[in-house]
Amino acid sequence: MEPLAKYVFVTGGVVSGLGKGVVTASLGCLLRARGVAVTLQKIDPYLNVDAGTINPYEHGEVFVTRDGLETDLDIGHYERFLDQDLGRPNYLTTGQVYWSVIQRERRGDYLGRTVQVIPHVTEEIKARIRGALEATGSELVVVEVGGTVGDIEGLPYLEAIRQMRDELPRDDVAVIHLAYVPILSTTGELKTKPTQHSVKELRAAGIQPDFIVARCPISLPDALRRKIALFCDVPVDHVIEDRDLPSIYEVPLCLAEEELDVKLLRRLNLEPKESDLRAWKDFVQRLKNPENFVQIGIVGKYVELHDAYLSLVEALRHAGAALGARVEIRWIPAERVEKEGAEALAGVQGIIVPGGFGERGIEGKIMAADYARRQGIPFLGICLGMQVAAIAFARAVLGRKNANSTEFDPRTPDPVIDLLPEQTKVQEKGGTMRLGEYPAELAPGSKIFSAYNLERIHERHRHRYEFNPRYLELFSRAGFVPSALSPDGRLVEALELRDHPWYVAVQFHPEFRSRPLRPHPLFLSFLKACLSS
Repeated sequence: MEPLAKYVFVTGGVVSGLGKGVVTASLGCLLRARGVAVTLQKIDPYLNVDAGTINPYEHGEVFVTRDGLETDLDIGHYERFLDQDLGRPNYLTTGQVYWSVIQRERRGDYLGRTVQVIPHVTEEIKARIRGALEATGSELVVVEVGGTVGDIEGLPYLEAIRQMRDELPRDDVAVIHLAYVPILSTTGELKTKPTQHSVKELRAAGIQPDFIVARCPISLPDALRRKIALFCDVPVDHVIEDRDLPSIYEVPLCLAEEELDVKLLRRLNLEPKESDLRAWKDFVQRLKNPENFVQIGIVGKYVELHDAYLSLVEALRHAGAALGARVEIRWIPAERVEKEGAEALAGVQGIIVPGGFGERGIEGKIMAADYARRQGIPFLGICLGMQVAAIAFARAVLGRKNANSTEFDPRTPDPVIDLLPEQTKVQEKGGTMRLGEYPAELAPGSKIFSAYNLERIHERHRHRYEFNPRYLELFSRAGFVPSALSPDGRLVEALELRDHPWYVAVQFHPEFRSRPLRPHPLFLSFLKACLSS
């Protein structure tokens, strides 16, 4: 008997940013709660091979999977809502597709045939969609098609979906279309015409949606459901309301009220099992009804664009909910700290310096790390945040006034942060950093050991520069001690101040592994220290 293989495609119309990623992640959450072996896949139609070289101002944060792939931030949503680690089979870009096709053509795999979008590119797309099921051992894959229906970049993907609908039994493929139902400001009316036009675009590509998810500012009246169903040729009960909500974590519960998961499973000829969303509902209630309050300052380069630190924000929310606390984030531009000094940081109960690249704002981040050390304020440095904490300590405590990273000052006399020997010859930027999950050994008695209560951890990385081991003994004698090292003892994975309430700086990105129902231990420990300070 062949294993179950079902395919669900989520497309979007009218405008980008409607929330296809959250709807896809929410659907994964609902199906998993019903015992379905589900995985999720994101298609990004751009020509980049991965998201690693894309400016955060364009696409938000770069999320890193366990196996080291740099992806779109939607993969982060998928992991958090599914509570599963995803990897390379779950992320697909046009760059990957064309790279593979061109390599095959160069090898002569096509036996001299003319290589074309149809069938060669579409066959590669279909193979990668099927591969997500096979690689994860799942029985159902929900595939989010990035971009908006009608974009030229997305046409090969829509054609591949159309072909799959024709090739597979009707019960094996379903299409969900997310469209916008806006309110006209002059009349206060909800308007369905944008939805009708986006469905028309989808039909022009040969695809009739099975469900329409209507993103709307308020509840969708029954009369408008009937109108959308009539003009878009779907059953009335397949028009699903997706209204604006205070938190993305309420979206699965909203879609469950609409019974999207039940209706989808029946459309796929699967009998829905009993759902268990009790833990998720409890999390949402704790998120909405905090007993305490804590203000955390995030000092960064892209603070005006919150999506650049999306996983960090969500990790704070997860830990805050677990502790019954509302986490208010004060976004502090690093360049403002350079101009205003301590005044820019006054009043926060904890400080985080997150990861990043580039020289802009570095001195402000160094000042923030030093301020937290001097004032006894709980501090969490992540990736670059650990590096600036090391620079700040070398300058202020060790008297190395010109200490720096060779990333910012190649001629610094005290390179406390430097390249690994094997990285010095790297010329390309894409995919050449230390990426993905690596182990680390924790020092007994340290704060990081108390947080994890483990001797060995596995965390995800995304960086090129490392703490220079030449300075390790000097730092340790002065009180900034290594609390996590690579198993071979060669790489410093975490530093913490010996005589400080809570000052931990880590080379890895703990935020990538935080989950709503399993908050990351470092963020729990950090927030506990902030609440008691």
